[in-house]
Amino acid sequence: MRDDGRNENELRKVRVEQDYIKYPEGSILFEMGDTKVICNATVEEKIPGWLKGQEKGWITAEYSMLPRATDVRTRREATQGKIGGRTQEIQRLIGRSLRPVVDLKALGERTIWIDCDVIQADGGTRTAAITGGFIALVKALQSLVEKGILKNFPILDYVAAVSIGKVGENILLDLAYSEDCEADVDLNLVMTGSGKFIEIQGTAEGYPFNREELDEILMLGEEGINKLIEIQKSILGSIV
Repeated sequence: MRDDGRNENELRKVRVEQDYIKYPEGSILFEMGDTKVICNATVEEKIPGWLKGQEKGWITAEYSMLPRATDVRTRREATQGKIGGRTQEIQRLIGRSLRPVVDLKALGERTIWIDCDVIQADGGTRTAAITGGFIALVKALQSLVEKGILKNFPILDYVAAVSIGKVGENILLDLAYSEDCEADVDLNLVMTGSGKFIEIQGTAEGYPFNREELDEILMLGEEGINKLIEIQKSILGSIV
């Protein structure tokens, strides 16, 4: 048993509140345990200049964390005059994770912005942003189809993400912050509903890990992602 009573292969409780903000085309509050992320999807009827003439759209993301999302206050990056390296890395990860499951040609020459704002952090904020960001993205695309702006629904597959780590001798699914701090191995996994990998981010924080442990980590991660996709399906229905 872990500190919060979960088994090694158990996700934290997931809660999704739909239509959380009234203005975006897609908006949810996504919670995994004590991690809470507002995910908004906004449709913009233009594309980056470098995409001109390619007859396809774009999906990109911005990520931020409120100053008191953690146990100590962190200054807003806007007041420091620059975006931190961690923030840039996570923004790019969210965009990279969502684009492969969308037919960008069918999207047309428009951009979908995925804004992920962490209002409370307890580990796994980037994986929660991806899993929740996908739901917000689908809601936005559904609104475009309902309005007749899109003829074909451009989603190709589901996508979700989860963290896995080795803490002591145990391999654990969906790390809370206290576990993440003690992890000898920390890995973030992004996969599609059809079982294909989009991203594997893993590192040995303490001791090197072997192939057998990596296989166990990936197997546990895939199990967790399948559970998250079932939750997405319960909200979105059968979309592919």
